[in-house]
Amino acid sequence: MGLGKRLKEARDRKGITQTYAAKMLGITNTALSNYERGFRDPDTDLLNKFARFYGVSSDWLLGLTNDPTTPEQRIESAISDDTELLEFWQELKEREDLQLLFKQVKPLPPDAIKRIIKYIKMVEDEEAMEDEY
Repeated sequence: MGLGKRLKEARDRKGITQTYAAKMLGITNTALSNYERGFRDPDTDLLNKFARFYGVSSDWLLGLTNDPTTPEQRIESAISDDTELLEFWQELKEREDLQLLFKQVKPLPPDAIKRIIKYIKMVEDEEAMEDEY
């Protein structure tokens, strides 16, 4: 499946019209139609904007994977049963120094993702305790 079809599929999954999506993305309806029909390819910035807006990975839009979920979605799914880790994750995902790590979770199973987040929390907690003394 090409980029255009994946863009249309992502929009359909959100249940929104082409007109609404174009307005929210800051492009014309004609431009969005051309992207969805494969007549034009978006530049990197717009591709990333599509991915964020539709809540899918740019790798999926490009056909590099069949899994449309973003790394953040995979992490949240893996730790969804642990409220403390979810709260920690909300703070953690904003840290620029860990962004590359979060993008690398694709091949990991949920239990491995959960162990990694727990380990990061343990290290953060230990560092916080050391700072107090």
